[in-house]
Amino acid sequence: QVQFVESGGGLVQPGGSLRLSCTASGFIFGAAVMKWYRQAPGKEREYVARIDTTGRRRDYADSVKGRFTMSRDNAKRTVFLQMNNLKPEDTAVYYCKADKSDTWGQGTQVTVAD
Repeated sequence: QVQFVESGGGLVQPGGSLRLSCTASGFIFGAAVMKWYRQAPGKEREYVARIDTTGRRRDYADSVKGRFTMSRDNAKRTVFLQMNNLKPEDTAVYYCKADKSDTWGQGTQVTVAD
Protein backbone atom coordinates (compact mmCIF):
# COMPACT_ATOMS: atom_id res chain seq x y z
CA GLN A 1 0.00 0.00 0.00
CA VAL A 2 1.50 3.28 -1.13
CA GLN A 3 1.62 5.90 1.60
CA PHE A 4 3.08 9.38 2.07
CA VAL A 5 3.44 11.16 5.39
CA GLU A 6 4.23 14.86 5.12
CA SER A 7 5.44 16.95 8.05
CA GLY A 8 7.24 20.17 8.91
CA GLY A 9 4.58 22.73 8.10
CA GLY A 10 3.61 25.58 10.38
CA LEU A 11 3.11 29.30 10.74
CA VAL A 12 6.00 31.50 9.66
CA GLN A 13 6.46 35.20 9.01
CA PRO A 14 7.16 36.52 5.52
CA GLY A 15 10.84 36.08 4.72
CA GLY A 16 11.11 33.08 7.00
CA SER A 17 12.02 29.47 6.26
CA LEU A 18 10.57 26.02 6.72
CA ARG A 19 11.76 22.53 5.84
CA LEU A 20 9.13 20.01 4.84
CA SER A 21 9.66 16.25 4.93
CA CYS A 22 7.76 13.43 3.28
CA THR A 23 8.38 9.80 4.13
CA ALA A 24 7.09 7.22 1.68
CA SER A 25 6.29 3.52 1.88
CA GLY A 26 4.74 0.77 -0.20
CA PHE A 27 6.87 1.04 -3.34
CA ILE A 28 10.50 1.05 -4.50
CA PHE A 29 11.34 4.57 -3.39
CA GLY A 30 14.77 4.72 -5.01
CA ALA A 31 13.25 4.06 -8.42
CA ALA A 32 10.61 6.78 -8.17
CA VAL A 33 10.70 10.34 -9.41
CA MET A 34 9.17 12.39 -6.61
CA LYS A 35 7.23 15.63 -6.70
CA TRP A 36 5.87 18.27 -4.35
CA TYR A 37 2.53 19.94 -4.96
CA ARG A 38 0.54 22.52 -3.04
CA GLN A 39 -3.06 23.64 -2.80
CA ALA A 40 -4.04 27.07 -1.59
CA PRO A 41 -7.54 27.82 -0.28
CA GLY A 42 -10.00 28.10 -3.15
CA LYS A 43 -7.43 27.12 -5.75
CA GLU A 44 -6.51 23.99 -7.64
CA ARG A 45 -3.56 21.88 -6.61
CA GLU A 46 -0.40 23.04 -8.36
CA TYR A 47 3.03 21.61 -9.10
CA VAL A 48 5.92 22.91 -7.01
CA ALA A 49 9.02 20.79 -7.59
CA ARG A 50 10.35 17.52 -8.95
CA ILE A 51 13.46 15.43 -8.27
CA ASP A 52 14.83 12.48 -10.22
CA THR A 53 15.72 9.13 -8.69
CA THR A 54 19.35 10.07 -8.00
CA GLY A 55 18.65 13.51 -6.61
CA ARG A 56 20.94 15.15 -9.16
CA ARG A 57 18.25 16.62 -11.42
CA ARG A 58 15.60 18.94 -10.05
CA ASP A 59 12.92 21.15 -11.54
CA TYR A 60 10.86 23.93 -9.98
CA ALA A 61 7.79 25.96 -10.72
CA ASP A 62 8.67 29.51 -11.69
CA SER A 63 6.89 30.83 -8.60
CA VAL A 64 9.35 29.09 -6.23
CA LYS A 65 12.53 28.97 -8.30
CA GLY A 66 15.50 30.36 -6.39
CA ARG A 67 13.69 30.10 -3.04
CA PHE A 68 12.81 26.41 -2.69
CA THR A 69 15.16 23.43 -2.85
CA MET A 70 14.03 19.83 -3.14
CA SER A 71 16.24 16.95 -2.03
CA ARG A 72 15.95 13.27 -1.17
CA ASP A 73 17.46 10.61 1.04
CA ASN A 74 16.80 7.24 -0.57
CA ALA A 75 18.08 5.32 2.45
CA LYS A 76 15.42 7.01 4.59
CA ARG A 77 12.75 6.92 1.87
CA THR A 78 12.26 10.64 2.40
CA VAL A 79 12.09 13.77 0.29
CA PHE A 80 12.54 17.27 1.61
CA LEU A 81 11.51 20.74 0.55
CA GLN A 82 13.62 23.56 1.95
CA MET A 83 11.60 26.75 1.62
CA ASN A 84 13.35 30.09 2.10
CA ASN A 85 12.19 33.68 1.76
CA LEU A 86 8.59 32.58 2.17
CA LYS A 87 5.81 34.82 0.92
CA PRO A 88 2.13 35.01 1.89
CA GLU A 89 1.26 33.51 -1.49
CA ASP A 90 3.13 30.36 -0.49
CA THR A 91 0.38 29.64 2.04
CA ALA A 92 -1.07 26.24 1.13
CA VAL A 93 -1.28 22.60 2.05
CA TYR A 94 1.83 20.89 0.68
CA TYR A 95 1.79 17.32 -0.61
CA CYS A 96 4.42 14.94 -1.92
CA LYS A 97 3.73 12.30 -4.53
CA ALA A 98 5.49 9.64 -6.54
CA ASP A 99 5.41 10.47 -10.22
CA LYS A 100 3.50 7.38 -11.33
CA SER A 101 1.24 6.93 -8.33
CA ASP A 102 -2.29 8.22 -7.86
CA THR A 103 -1.96 8.21 -4.07
CA TRP A 104 -1.77 11.42 -2.03
CA GLY A 105 -0.85 11.91 1.60
CA GLN A 106 -2.68 14.09 4.08
CA GLY A 107 -0.43 17.06 3.38
CA THR A 108 1.13 19.58 5.73
CA GLN A 109 -0.18 23.11 6.20
CA VAL A 110 2.15 26.04 5.57
CA THR A 111 0.91 29.48 6.56
CA VAL A 112 2.95 32.59 5.85
CA ALA A 113 1.61 35.60 7.71
CA ASP A 114 2.64 38.35 10.13
